[in-house]
Amino acid sequence: MIERYSERDISELWSDEHRLKVMLDVEIAVARAWAEEGRIPEDALKDIVEKSRFDIARVQEIERKTQHDVVAFVSAVAENVGENGRYLHLGMTSSDILDTASSIMLRESLDIIINALDEMDAEVFGLAEKHKYTPCIGRTHGIHAEPMSLGLKFLNWHSEILRDRGRLEHARENISAGKISGAVGTYAMCSPKLEARVCELLDLKPAKISSQILQRDRHAEIMSALSLMGCTLERIALEIRHLQRTEVREMFEPFGVGQKGSSAMPHKRNPIKCERICGMSRLLRGYLITALENVALWHERDISHSSTERVIWNDAFNIAAFMIRSMTKILRGSVIDERKLAENINLTGGLVYSQRVLTFLLDELQLSREDAYAIVQENAMKTAAGDGKFLDLLLNDERLKNTGHADLPERLRALFENNFYLRWVDDVFARFE
Repeated sequence: MIERYSERDISELWSDEHRLKVMLDVEIAVARAWAEEGRIPEDALKDIVEKSRFDIARVQEIERKTQHDVVAFVSAVAENVGENGRYLHLGMTSSDILDTASSIMLRESLDIIINALDEMDAEVFGLAEKHKYTPCIGRTHGIHAEPMSLGLKFLNWHSEILRDRGRLEHARENISAGKISGAVGTYAMCSPKLEARVCELLDLKPAKISSQILQRDRHAEIMSALSLMGCTLERIALEIRHLQRTEVREMFEPFGVGQKGSSAMPHKRNPIKCERICGMSRLLRGYLITALENVALWHERDISHSSTERVIWNDAFNIAAFMIRSMTKILRGSVIDERKLAENINLTGGLVYSQRVLTFLLDELQLSREDAYAIVQENAMKTAAGDGKFLDLLLNDERLKNTGHADLPERLRALFENNFYLRWVDDVFARFE
């Protein structure tokens, strides 16, 4: 009965036309379940199935008078069904139809997001495999640390995306629930059996218990999963922004033919696509606050949540889909400068190999930690001050010359290479097979 919208646009999914269509699917499923129990005559069900339709303008016209969206919808549909329209909405409260329909729409929205995320992740993992053995400089605190594999940077993103996907799948599982339990969840006008049958027809699970509504922790979980996914996208976008900086220039987002970076400075190539993603992540996190505050309602239900949900669900999914699809295009069209990657490793004159030198002095030359650290740090500070390259300073350090190792220069030079830092790359990648 319910179409799948995995390949369709979020905005279409949350249009008034589709929202009312899903509500109508719920109403028809309830009528079918009642007919199976003998409460609705077969000819009445036939009329409901064949004649149920709505005109948005008519629904809106009735709503202006009634000030009630579900009453307006049911009335507009009943007009088209005719006399047997009286069997529509039998035994139901408004939230039975609204929350069950919302579960379907939220589930289908999550399908779109998950599918888009898979497409983006394929780009991420592709970059990881392509640059599995590409050396780059690792940074902590924004400062050069040690050489690493560029592929591992991308693989780290892939790992986080997999966790995002898991959270979205879990949220999808929990929102795939319907309720036809009446005004306060007691099944006064229907039965758990009827609810179970309606949910079966709609490919949902019946909520084990509900009040007038499905409890909003389910919906807050969705917004939490979307917000965390947005944080992942922001993390990726922020990294690309850093890597595109003038002082770094290792990775660039796409820059189209005819694109302009600045009205005043023709040389500018700004990471505006990634900056946009960072900003939109803030919007997602803002919607999470609202979703969390919708969990606590008065007694069995009030409507303080519903006005916000009309905004945050549509907006959040549209924003999330836009962010994912934008990032997919960024990754697909990204430019990586391997020459600059190599140049930046050597930018500090060999300082990035300091830990390996320190370990060598401790393990191979058997120096005390205090003496070894002093030798490495003092020469590192001289290198940073521009007094020479790190290796040259170490080779000329009298404290090392006096250790009596004739092959010391050769052994020190062997420490200043990158393959040492890539020797476990295959092992890390193997964890994702």
